[in-house]
Parts: sequence; structure tokens; C-alpha cells
Amino acid sequence: MTVTISHLQPIIAIAAGVLILIAPRLLNYIVAIYLIAVGLIGLGVLRPFT
Repeated sequence: MTVTISHLQPIIAIAAGVLILIAPRLLNYIVAIYLIAVGLIGLGVLRPFT
């Protein structure tokens, strides 16, 4: 089984949700990191992860 971005997104979403419930102040950082990562992957900068 190969793990792709489509497999990682639900896992990342669950982990981010748990972290936000535990420490709501992390919301800004979690959203920012997620948006930057998705943007870089979408532009093809992080091709090894696709």
C-alpha cells in the first residue's frame, strides 16, 4: 500500500482537530502551516510528497 497525500489529509485533519480542542491557541499556527503546505504541494514545490 502506498501512502499518498489523499491518505494523509484525513489523518492530519484529525490530529489538528484534537490539538485545537486541547489548546485552542494553536489554531492559528495549525491553519497557517496547513495552508502553506497545501499551497506548496499545489505549486509542485514539494513534488516528492505527491
